[in-house]
Amino acid sequence: MYDEVILCAASAYNRKYYLNEQFSRLPDSIKEELQILCVLFTEDVGGILQLVFDEDGDLEFRTSCEENDFFYDEIGSALKIKQYREQKRELFEALQTYYRIVFLGEGLEEED
Repeated sequence: MYDEVILCAASAYNRKYYLNEQFSRLPDSIKEELQILCVLFTEDVGGILQLVFDEDGDLEFRTSCEENDFFYDEIGSALKIKQYREQKRELFEALQTYYRIVFLGEGLEEED
């Protein structure tokens, strides 16, 4: 069975950011942009944010919160994700392409 791959995550609870070490070869500017995006997200709406590649190489936003977290803004979370998808579309498309080539091996078939 295929396991999804977490690209990065941030938590408002322990104020931590995580970048999967499998993506350490990404340019520093992209790693910094991802960190800023994730940390600002959790500062704005609370909870936990994960950017996850699914089995097809699509990048998904996953949010969650601890039980009885009345400060978590579920509506704000959905709006912020929509905003990021629009504003950072090129970044996310490039990350998906990178993942599909490097991790899934797409586009690497040999021609006759």
